[in-house]
Amino acid sequence: MCRMLGIVAARPIALRALLWDAPRSLAALSHEHRDGWGIATHASGTWSVDKSQHCAAGCPSYGRVASSAKASLVIAHVRQKTVGETSLVNTHPFRRERFVLAHNGTVNAVRSLERRSSAARLSEIEGQTDSERLFAFVMTYVDETGDVQRGVADAVSELRRTPDVGAVNFLFSDGDTLYAHRLGRTLFVLERGDGSRRTRSVAVASERLTDEAWCEVEQGALLRIDGGSEPRVTALDRR
Repeated sequence: MCRMLGIVAARPIALRALLWDAPRSLAALSHEHRDGWGIATHASGTWSVDKSQHCAAGCPSYGRVASSAKASLVIAHVRQKTVGETSLVNTHPFRRERFVLAHNGTVNAVRSLERRSSAARLSEIEGQTDSERLFAFVMTYVDETGDVQRGVADAVSELRRTPDVGAVNFLFSDGDTLYAHRLGRTLFVLERGDGSRRTRSVAVASERLTDEAWCEVEQGALLRIDGGSEPRVTALDRR
């Protein structure tokens, strides 16, 4: 299993708290998820992706990025490998143009997903993971529909119809909106800043990273998390 974290904030915020300081920060969780880390931050219209195949807690690069990064949109991940060797090409998050994906779980029905993915998207795969193949599958639907939300929702509906699909929790973003899907693993949401001086933000993570009032996401749910001055969470119809 892996652990992942997504944040959408009203303005760029420091990321150290959840990446490093929190009781169950990604750094703390990396002691059990030692096979690489990645942090994708979006600013000035583009993604910056930092990665390493080393354990986050003992990696100076992770400490540097976690301590200094500020962003209004982030997808971060610490890996415990199940498919594919420990290497940089197998480390999440993965990026395709303006799109980024991180995955938590193991996809059992990889061949089914490959059969429903375009040759163009499959040709972009660099590593051995089921997660990159999931990314190709989701991107195929986005390409075919020409609409990000509809493509992600259609991909999720197809995943739910696929026998023995496995665990397909994922975070997916086009740089504007964050989509969070739960199927087969736990997922939690925390909304911050309402009625306080703290910048309004929404965090979504594989587990509760702090002692705050995280809400568990319903099994099978697909969430849309929008930014702007008041980040908000919308549960999308999964039909």
